[in-house]
Amino acid sequence: MNASELNNFIVVLIYGSLVLLSLLKLSNPLKVNKKANFWFGIFLFLWSTFWLDEVLFLVTDSTIEFHSLFFVRFIQFLTPIVFYFSVLFYTNPVFRFKISDFKYAVLPILFLISLLLVESGFYTFQYVIIGLILFQALFYTGLSYFTIRKHQKKIQQFSANTEGINLNWLEYIILIIFIVSIIYVIYNLSYNANSLNVFINTVFLSVVYFVAYNSLKQKEIYPAEEKQREELISINDSETEEIKRKLISDEELLRIKTQLKEVMETQKPYLDSELNLIKLAELLSVSTHHLSYVINTGFQKNFFQYVNEFRIHYAKKLLKDNHKLSILGIAYESGFNSKTSFNTTFKKFTNQTPSEFKNSSDL
Repeated sequence: MNASELNNFIVVLIYGSLVLLSLLKLSNPLKVNKKANFWFGIFLFLWSTFWLDEVLFLVTDSTIEFHSLFFVRFIQFLTPIVFYFSVLFYTNPVFRFKISDFKYAVLPILFLISLLLVESGFYTFQYVIIGLILFQALFYTGLSYFTIRKHQKKIQQFSANTEGINLNWLEYIILIIFIVSIIYVIYNLSYNANSLNVFINTVFLSVVYFVAYNSLKQKEIYPAEEKQREELISINDSETEEIKRKLISDEELLRIKTQLKEVMETQKPYLDSELNLIKLAELLSVSTHHLSYVINTGFQKNFFQYVNEFRIHYAKKLLKDNHKLSILGIAYESGFNSKTSFNTTFKKFTNQTPSEFKNSSDL
């Protein structure tokens, strides 16, 4: 198999995988993250159209410039914004479009006008089209990246185990595609881009499989119960204002703080790997808003930091005193749901891995 045949085979795999994954996300058999998966499915379908020219050439054995069709050029332009919408709904499932969100239509309308002008013979607007494509891609991939980073901080306000809900895989997709695009542009300016096709398409095929694996196992980020979901999101949205103003009196803050410390030390709820702000608030018979305020203001920590300090302290005891349990066993006993999250969190709090800490304790 020569390079051309190999590239053709990879192109078919990319296109077929993206279309299949798109259908799976749109049908959403697990019924999780419904709005996010709907938009992500549309994104995957739009993304697949970038390889359709090559697929049609293989099928018909004649060059078909599918990408140059007016309608196709317009819907492909929407790819970055549709990706952003999926990120928006992953990070905020109760988000609803408002009249003010008409701003998202500004660039597509400008692009549509430019396309119409080019079709009418004003060919200098081709440069405007190129500029709009680059700006839209950079703007919405950048906005998606910062939205995910913001989300990763928000979920630490209500969850002590963030591994399955931090959307790291989406962040990695953005970074990989951005790096590959830069390589392609640089290579295209300096060398013959065709010689890079096999490499670029192989990388994209790997990204597609990475997307498939992570997106299909992505669980519901917020609780499925709508009232609890809206409550947690409202805590995140009002967090800054609540810290600045007094949500409860100093006496009430001290009472809940003392009660919280007692419950954590006697009942050890942190050993539950599924512990979140709602469960802990129910245990204390206080509102989630008040509990979040007490942890943030009274302890100067977020929920993730507060709970995991107890877990790490408990794990340290087991690492020192229990020689029968493995590192994974200690992770589960301490309230962590995987060895990866245990190692990452342990190192974050102690600057050592669990193994390093255990070895130093045995000396």
